[in-house]
Amino acid sequence: MAETHTPAAQGRPPARRKTNKKILLSILGILVAIPVIAIVIILTFDWNRARPWINAKVSDAIDRPFAIRGNLDVEWERPAKTMTPEERSWRDHIPWPHLIANDVHVGNPAGLPAQDMASVRQFSFSLNPFGLLHRTIGIPLLRFDGPRVDLLRTDREHNNWTFKRNEEKSRWNLDLERVVLTEGVVHIKDAVTKSDVTALVRTLDKDKRYGVGWTLDGTYNGAKVVGGGKAGAVLSLKQQGTPYPVQAEMRSGRTRIALEGTVTRPSRLAAIDLKLELAGASMDQLYNFTGVVLPTTGPFSTSGRLTGTLGEANSRWVYDGFKGKVGSSDIGGRLEYATGSPRPKLSGNVRSKQLVFTDLAPLIGADSNAAKKERNADVVQPTGKVLPVEEFKTERWNKLDADVRYAADRIIRDTAFPISKLSTHLKMENAVLTLEPLEFAMAGGTVRSNIRLDGRGREGPKAIKAQAKVAARNIEIAKLFPKIEQMKATVGNIDGEANLTAQGNSVASLLAGSNGELKTLISKGQVSKMLLEMMGLNVANIVITKLFGDKQVQLNCMATDFAVTNGVARTRTFVVDTQEALITVAGAINLADEQMDLRIDPKTKAVRIFSLRSPLYVRGPFSNPDVSIDKGVLAMKAGGAAILAAVAAPIAALIPLINTGPGESTDCARLLAVAREKPQAPPPGKVQRR
Repeated sequence: MAETHTPAAQGRPPARRKTNKKILLSILGILVAIPVIAIVIILTFDWNRARPWINAKVSDAIDRPFAIRGNLDVEWERPAKTMTPEERSWRDHIPWPHLIANDVHVGNPAGLPAQDMASVRQFSFSLNPFGLLHRTIGIPLLRFDGPRVDLLRTDREHNNWTFKRNEEKSRWNLDLERVVLTEGVVHIKDAVTKSDVTALVRTLDKDKRYGVGWTLDGTYNGAKVVGGGKAGAVLSLKQQGTPYPVQAEMRSGRTRIALEGTVTRPSRLAAIDLKLELAGASMDQLYNFTGVVLPTTGPFSTSGRLTGTLGEANSRWVYDGFKGKVGSSDIGGRLEYATGSPRPKLSGNVRSKQLVFTDLAPLIGADSNAAKKERNADVVQPTGKVLPVEEFKTERWNKLDADVRYAADRIIRDTAFPISKLSTHLKMENAVLTLEPLEFAMAGGTVRSNIRLDGRGREGPKAIKAQAKVAARNIEIAKLFPKIEQMKATVGNIDGEANLTAQGNSVASLLAGSNGELKTLISKGQVSKMLLEMMGLNVANIVITKLFGDKQVQLNCMATDFAVTNGVARTRTFVVDTQEALITVAGAINLADEQMDLRIDPKTKAVRIFSLRSPLYVRGPFSNPDVSIDKGVLAMKAGGAAILAAVAAPIAALIPLINTGPGESTDCARLLAVAREKPQAPPPGKVQRR
């Protein structure tokens, strides 16, 4: 009987195939059961039991109290349901565990008042549980409902917004994609800037561009501050190329800052592109808001484009294509601000097509008291004081370096004084300010100055060490006062030099302690009461009127040379040669007391019976000097004239008598050569008052 054999190649036994299938199904069941069980545990676990542990760990990590006082729960949620369609990505449609914590509080660090730094009505975020397997905390959406933040600074060293840094590299990575903010409050109290400001944040449901709006109210540096603005509702932290829209405006007194534009990579403020408008009573008042040292000016307003990039070490800001007004003058150009060591630096080019000369007055504190009040100046000009006493803010000079060029194409003055152009190159380095050069185009010539102000003294009555070299060349008299041509004036030039050093903290104190010399040379020309009235030189007007009456006086030449010692300018040479007389001036001008004490001696050249010319004295304060005649000499000359008239009348009728005056013209070349010499300066002393 034949045996039948089934070969192994015909397949495995059915029992074994069933066993393998069961094992496979069991493995699949376990793989499905694990996440299901995890989900059930997540959903059914009482997470409030974990609050003490979470509070302790977070408090230790941030080095200040942290507490979840309300309910702690977990739900499943798709981030997409809370977002507008244009903000959604495919990830936002995936449901994730959504952690919800109610009534969360963060306290102040040790050393500050025991109160909340921040609190939130509800704090929630979605979490990718699979990322935890790779030590990644993946949070697609982080949401704050009803947050309140109280920022506090008691001095420059202590605040509650600085957290200690963990120098050890964490083994965990944070992957935060978006942050959503709803209605809340941000309160700032800063003892350094004397600020107490509250911002109210609210949602904007019907605004397609902006999702969050805010208003601001409070005080800053003792002044009322109000403002408001808008921002995008969803702050994208992962999609770095998505611009985040912002709009804001703030006012403090007359200072206004308004901006509108976008911020790219908002987590780091890496790229900023804004339209920026600035306005206020003075540019220097922006320092408290921007940290940028700017000059004292009159009322101003500018508008331009602000772009910036913030790096880990350095940041760069460019205010480009800005235009505006300073006082009645226009202004425009490009400025760049770059942070760095040892100080940030401001550089750029600024130009005015038309500069009103009086708009320069606030730079040196020479504006009126009414204007000072408008810009909240600390010091007003005392009554009767001519030289500006307002102090320069040298304590700020070491906060910034600068390299800025400024030019004015046309200058307008209230009087007929033909300054036509201005240009300067301003540099600030380590609190040393230089204007090299400061140049005016004037009446066919130039006035060129090199000024150095060393402000490293920071504060005090001698905060600044100053050096000034001024040279005036080829100033044409006919162009200096165009109306002279109508009076048939001859052609002449003015040259001058000044070389001074000083210490002080204002124009008045610098001149009060100045040392050096002043010189002027004038050749040819005419002077008259009308001309001097045009110039606004009241003292000279009175002198010319007393000497010559109200008429044209031919000027051959004039030379002045003053030695300045400890703020007292004493005459070394002061001679005026006219067609009718040779006039010498002697005395001193006290720049500290603002007092003059000058004697003017005229010597008549004309052939006359007798001259009643006598010395004049110019005395008193700059604000109201007195020009008087030496009455004793005048009386003697008057008496002599009367006797001479009685005794010599018959002879005088026949033969004119020659009396007083050299009769010949002065050699102008010799006179000017004497002025160019440098005789020994007189010893220092105060102006002698008579």
